[in-house]
Amino acid sequence: MPRYPLKTAARHGLWSCHGCSLLCRLPAAAQQAAWHCPRCGAALHPRKPHSLQYAWAFLIAAVICYIPANLMPIMLTEMLSGTQRDTIMSGVVYLWQGGSWPLALVVFIASVLVPLLKILSMLLLLLTVHWRSRWAPRQRTRLYRLLEVVGPWSMLDIYVVGLLVALVQLQSLATIKAGPGAIAFGAVVVLTMLSAMHFDPRLIWDVFEDDDE
Repeated sequence: MPRYPLKTAARHGLWSCHGCSLLCRLPAAAQQAAWHCPRCGAALHPRKPHSLQYAWAFLIAAVICYIPANLMPIMLTEMLSGTQRDTIMSGVVYLWQGGSWPLALVVFIASVLVPLLKILSMLLLLLTVHWRSRWAPRQRTRLYRLLEVVGPWSMLDIYVVGLLVALVQLQSLATIKAGPGAIAFGAVVVLTMLSAMHFDPRLIWDVFEDDDE
């Protein structure tokens, strides 16, 4: 098992402001007193306050919303022949059967696979920190950075539905409305992003300092 005999910046009295990212040097007695950022005035903390609690809450809410996001219709198409209700998977199947398999793969990856992998990745990060695991800290830190990068790009279905609604309404060909699945899908994306935002990746490394003391 690799050893990382490094002291964290917080142990050396260096705290990063969560408001403006200013790095502040504080005295050793800062743990017992309230300190504020000299630039923006925000309260300073060695780690994000209640980071794990907020991250867990948003992740559990995202898991709950993931089910209706995939089972309920994401788009309602009203035509003279009737109303068609499409879920994410029915749209993928329709594109695949219509010969547009590259687009079907893009929609499946962006709308089904990426949100699921984001949820599983956040679950892995939270559980390993909760259990104070020393397993692969560098890889877990890189995984967290990757989550922050891909987060906004999993909104593909919402963008597509919005574009279709605008185009079809302008041409008066039919009426397209966003279904309840679109709301749940948007909630999944936002909630996973909030969970990642509140998670403090420095908690991954704290276990090494605590165990070396």
